[in-house]
Amino acid sequence: MQLTRDVKVISSAGARALVDQCAAWAEKNKQIVAIAILDWAGNLIESHAMEGAPANAIDTALLKAKSALRWRRPTSETNKMVRSGENLAPTFMRDFPQPGAIPIIVNGQVIGAMGVSSGQGEQCAQAAIDAVFKGQAASSAR
Repeated sequence: MQLTRDVKVISSAGARALVDQCAAWAEKNKQIVAIAILDWAGNLIESHAMEGAPANAIDTALLKAKSALRWRRPTSETNKMVRSGENLAPTFMRDFPQPGAIPIIVNGQVIGAMGVSSGQGEQCAQAAIDAVFKGQAASSAR
């Protein structure tokens, strides 16, 4: 019986690289976003609001990231579950099942989540994850 396990943790450098890549993607696509990166335990590792982001954008990104981490799936999928009536739990568990966040998965292990305040947040997050982890990470958004 194994009494411990190894847990991968996203570093602050990794989180900063994700923010930088997502912000670059947003600029290229003429969007203004806020970004939140959580570790596997839900701790905020990095956040950033681009110049001109609405006052509530960081909170929105953070709530989305927490939902993606808890449900271990993109928030767009959680949103579909709620809208269809398949699972209403996210609505009373204080989650924010709005599209824009994805879990960060490395070697089958969820190491964190990335939330972005815009409607195309999941594309921004996925582009950042692809650029930073160069194929080592996956998300269920694919």
